[in-house]
Amino acid sequence: MSKASVSTLWQRISSHALLWPCVTLLLILLINASLNPGFWMLQWRDGHLYGSLIDILNRAAPLMLVSLGMTLVIATRGIDISVGATIAISASVAALMIGGTLVVNNGVSTQVSRFPMALAIGCALGVALLCGLWNGLLVNAIGLQPIIATLILMVAGRGIAQLLTDGQIITVYYSPFFFFGGGYWLGLPFALFIAVGVYGVLHYLVTRTALGLFIEAIGINPAAARVAGVKERLISLCVYGFCGLTAGMAGIIISSNVKSADGNNAGNLMELDAILAVTLGGTLLTGGKFSLAGSMLGALIIQALTSTIYSIGVPPEINLVVKAAVVFAVMLIQSAEFRRMVRGWVVRPSVGGGAARDAGGTA
Repeated sequence: MSKASVSTLWQRISSHALLWPCVTLLLILLINASLNPGFWMLQWRDGHLYGSLIDILNRAAPLMLVSLGMTLVIATRGIDISVGATIAISASVAALMIGGTLVVNNGVSTQVSRFPMALAIGCALGVALLCGLWNGLLVNAIGLQPIIATLILMVAGRGIAQLLTDGQIITVYYSPFFFFGGGYWLGLPFALFIAVGVYGVLHYLVTRTALGLFIEAIGINPAAARVAGVKERLISLCVYGFCGLTAGMAGIIISSNVKSADGNNAGNLMELDAILAVTLGGTLLTGGKFSLAGSMLGALIIQALTSTIYSIGVPPEINLVVKAAVVFAVMLIQSAEFRRMVRGWVVRPSVGGGAARDAGGTA
């Protein structure tokens, strides 16, 4: 391969939007592996894979789902800081409707759900969808700023979840429900298949239909998109509804994984992690171009970073500070403007020194 071909290939790789997210994720995994000798080890037990990597994938699945919904909202110049509350509401509805009681007939114990599980999950997702549509109506019909509109549900939604659970942790005793967050299929966590499935459908819609172009047009210039015939308000409403729906899915997975619902703590700070994941993946908060794959990588980065912090024994009271510092450093590294600034600092002294030497030589 010629030097020109190598140079062209390197330019394509270095300019790819997913390069820095991939590099960041790889570095975090390598640091984790250096601290944990068995980090890369995978074991097959009880019909599925075990290992640190599998744990990261399993725990990252809810954040992946929320990040996908958040990506589309941010791409349309919006923001949704109520997804954590929506997670709590969805988890509470599912736990209350499923519940589970132990019935003994002729010496045989059977777990019975209060309502059919399909109905409970459908209601939980329906409530989450309504939460998203409510945000969309406030933004598009009433004209509230997205952060204010979603702040209302962020505060009220947490209260609604606590009212539903009466301020208690609702425990679920129905084992089929546990499969969503703790089950495995083909050796991998089932929650991961849910996240990848949603990503696949969404990727098809934004790349094979005009939806992706419409979302980008709205994010770049909403007024121009409206003049061009794009139904900006309808699309934005649907985007907020989808964000609520993905938060509802995450709520079901989280509730299934811990076998309970806590209206006070479920989904706590998930909205911040989702925004971080989206920005780490390369989507700009100013709207326009977006990257679904980047958001998935961003969610993995956040979860891998969390696992690394726990593995090095950082005290719980300062782990958020460490996490924020690392994310800040990663964002600086990914910033093209910051890299140009650093290159300018490095180049200027050498240029100045050379000029001084030339002057001295001339003299």
